Formats: sequence, C-alpha cells, structure tokens
Amino acid sequence: MVSAPNPVVAGEATEALIAEIRRLRDERHAVILAHNYQIGPIQDLADFVGDSLGLARAAARTDAPVIVMCGVYFMAETAKILNPERTVLIPDTRAGCSLADSITVEQLRAWKKEHPGAVVVSYVNTTAEVKAESDICVTSGNAEAVIRSIPEDREILFLPDVFLGSYLERVTGRRMHIWMGECHVHAGIRPERIEAIRARYPDSDLLVHPECGCASRYLWEQSACSRPDAHTHVLSTEGMLRHARQSNRGTFIIATETGLLHRLRKEMPEKQFVAADEGAVCQFMKMITLPKLRDCLRDMAPEVIVPPEILERARTAVDRMLAVAP
Repeated sequence: MVSAPNPVVAGEATEALIAEIRRLRDERHAVILAHNYQIGPIQDLADFVGDSLGLARAAARTDAPVIVMCGVYFMAETAKILNPERTVLIPDTRAGCSLADSITVEQLRAWKKEHPGAVVVSYVNTTAEVKAESDICVTSGNAEAVIRSIPEDREILFLPDVFLGSYLERVTGRRMHIWMGECHVHAGIRPERIEAIRARYPDSDLLVHPECGCASRYLWEQSACSRPDAHTHVLSTEGMLRHARQSNRGTFIIATETGLLHRLRKEMPEKQFVAADEGAVCQFMKMITLPKLRDCLRDMAPEVIVPPEILERARTAVDRMLAVAP
C-alpha cells in the first residue's frame, strides 16, 4: 500500500526549492520573466510578470547578463532578439505555441509573393524566422494602434491569428488578408459556456481576449455569443488587469487562459474573478515548473540561440512593435 504524501514535508520541499532558485538567481545575476499564463509559484518568483508586450519591454530594458524566460519558446526568442549579447534561457524548450506553429516561414514567403508590396503584420506569437520576414510585430495590446497607423492605400497581410485579425477588421474598419491560424486554448472557449457563466453572475463584467473565437462578434452581433452591452469588454490580458483595477464592479468573468486568474486574485483580493472556462489551460505554458526553473539556473541551460542573420532582420519588426504604445 502506497502512503499518501505528507503535506508538511511536501511544503517544506517546495520552500527549499524556492530558496534554491532565489539563491541561484542571485549567483547568476539573472532576471526571471514570467508570462501571465504561468503557474502561480512561477509568477510569484518572477522579477516581472506580464503579457507578451510587457515581457518584450522588460527584456529590452534589463541590464541583467542572464534572462530566464518562463513562457513559451517564441517569447524566449523575442528576448534573445532584443538582447543578442546576453544569455537567454528557457526552462523547457518543448514549451511551444500552437498559434506560432500555424504558419511556417516558407508559407509566409509564398503568401508575400502573392501580394507584392503588402505590409506584413505579424502577431508576436510567431517564430523568429517569421518575424524576420515581417514588417512589424504586434501584440493584442497594441495591434489596433498599429493597424490604424498603416496608410489606407496599403494592403495588409495579418498573421497568424484569424480571430484577432477578424476582431481588428471590426474595430478599425480596415480590410486585411488574414491567415487562418488559431490558439487552441482560446479557440476552445465556447460561447455557450460563456453564456452559462454569465447567467450565474449577472452583475459581472465579461472580459474577453481577442484571440477567442467569438471575440470579433462580441460587441456588435445579436447572438447567443454576443450581447452588446456595457459589461462586455474585449481586452488583452494587461487590459483586463487595468479594467479590473479601475472598475467599481466586484465580479469579473475572465475569458482567457486560466493562469491570469492567479495574478488577478493576488493583486485584487477584494474582487471576485471567475474563469469563463476552467479547461482553458495551455499545456505548453504549464510545462515550466519549479524543478525545471531550478535546473535551468543551475546548469545555465537550455540556452536560446537565434542565428545572427535571422536575429538582425527580426529585430526591426520587434523594435517597431515596441515603439507603438497600446
């Protein structure tokens, strides 16, 4: 018969692991950056927690010789693009992204040939190779501002998220060529599940990430998925945090990956945050664990390498992204 684990011993082991990570971070003079979708203990240990744009900006301004990216691989690549002379580590190189994988550099090159002269706008959820073939990168936080800044007479190729692209067409009125990619987690948050949760919390605000399949319709169409009202808001993850801080409402339904709930509850314990879908969990984000973070700092590996010829070209698109405020 296998005995149940002793919760006291387990807690002590976790505390010892956290203490070791902090010691190694100090010894390596490292900075730990964590995405909003990371598990709670990783967020609590990080020097900075944020969305893709926030992580990129944090990576751009750090003077630490070692950057540990607790997120998915394209985020670590972006940190390396911004810091070619620094060591960038990721605790697990298998932490990928279904959205980034939805377009290859060969597919983008072929698409560009079909639309010569078009402006290539790539969501930051893309590989370094795709960024190198792009004119500018965007995040959900500044994509609208970027699209509005492009002259009306220019064709736009937007990739790879079809839902964010469709949403941007709605809010800007611009017609774009949109790649048919998606985030499997956000695409899986179904409108009927959201409506069921709204019925349980009728006085709540609904905060929806634009990568969700129904986001592009939420404020305009009369459907089961979208009732246009003052309590529905399509926002980036950082936008959700800002809205919740500034709102006098007490309850918020959050339609994005569930990792954000940890930060929301930690920063605003007086308010209630409910997941629109408890199953909206990114398996890749959750691959980053405390033992892997400890091993990464101890072994100074795995290190993220971006070939110089790709890095230099991708840097232009990323720098342009950072220059546009959300």
